[in-house]
Formats: sequence, C-alpha cells, structure tokens
Amino acid sequence: MSIPKEKLKHDLKQMIIVECDKQDELTASDITDGEALIGSEANLGLDSLDSLQLSLAIKKKYQVRIEGVKDGRLAFASINALADYIIAESA
Repeated sequence: MSIPKEKLKHDLKQMIIVECDKQDELTASDITDGEALIGSEANLGLDSLDSLQLSLAIKKKYQVRIEGVKDGRLAFASINALADYIIAESA
C-alpha cells in the first residue's frame, strides 16, 4: 500500500466517525492512535455491530478483509494496530 501511515491513521479515524455515526460526538483529533477501539477499555463506545460496519468499510476501501474473532481483536486493538493490519494485509 502506498498511502503514508499517518494519512491512513487519519483516514481510519474519519471512517470510524462516519461509519459508526459519531459525527455529533467526536472529531478525528479526539481519537488517539494507541487507545482501544472496542472493548471494556475503549472510550469510544463502539460495539460489535460497529466493528462489523468498519470491517465492511475497510474491505470496500482498502480491499482488506478482517475475518474472525482473532483477527478482529488484533486489528481493532487501536488505530495503530488497525493501520498496521491494513498495511500488512495489503502488501
């Protein structure tokens, strides 16, 4: 993938806001690169339905599939993890 990692992370933050309908609650700068996206430690309030929505959007935009619980936990651990996952899977 030729997109710079910092741009990818910003784009992913924007995707989270739009796909999870958080426009009234969040901006991209509110989401830190290392914070948990989903789970009990997450401050974003995302759930399993949000992760499915994001998985579909990622597949459509980046042609990367996030399949299964193991890959989902790995990919959605943080913005950093998600960007790394997309880069690795699209190589």
